[in-house]
Amino acid sequence: MKFEKTDVWGFKHVIRGMRNPLESWNKSDSVFCSPDGCAMCEEDCESLDWYEDSFAIGNADMKLMKKLISAGSEHRKFLRQIMVSVDISAPIYFFKEFDTYRIGVTENSTSTMHKLTSKPITRNCFECGDMIPKDYIEYLETLRRMAIDEKEHDIQERKALWKKLIVNLPESWIQTRTITMNYENLLNMVHQRMNHKLTEWSVDFIEWVKSLPYADDLIFSAIETRENGK
Repeated sequence: MKFEKTDVWGFKHVIRGMRNPLESWNKSDSVFCSPDGCAMCEEDCESLDWYEDSFAIGNADMKLMKKLISAGSEHRKFLRQIMVSVDISAPIYFFKEFDTYRIGVTENSTSTMHKLTSKPITRNCFECGDMIPKDYIEYLETLRRMAIDEKEHDIQERKALWKKLIVNLPESWIQTRTITMNYENLLNMVHQRMNHKLTEWSVDFIEWVKSLPYADDLIFSAIETRENGK
């Protein structure tokens, strides 16, 4: 399972927007910086967290963010505007559960319909491929080769073989999806899946979320507060 090409954006407009209700923009202390210094915060640069040499959330803004998050979903609307895009390569059985999260989530996937027969089927095509009998993988690869053999099989036979291949494909087949979601989606996913018996959720997914900017403050601290009843 892999998480690749992660992009995160939206902090600048999120902080501006969360201060709209009380018109407290002048209290914002977040800045665009780089480790080489900037015009606004030479003395504080070393104390700020970095994300791709671009944006740092200040202490006052972070305090307000945490206050809004702890006040409940109707107050932490800004989380819905912090956007994340990522390419996830995972087994079908993972995506079956991921598909539960539809609101605010958009995705495009590689297609078994169009590309299943385009390359050899090997153990590397499956999550935990060593758990699948070798002869079964060979059987699938035989079906694939037969399904594209125009010399030995006419079009109707090839369609039938392709259908047989699809029907017999294990749920451990790895698919890649480009997914766009937001921090509110991630907060709910982490809360519901962090103790899941599938390690694809409880280990791989959680570790990826932890790698996102300010995830500890904006996602995991909220979950800890909720579980402790504070």
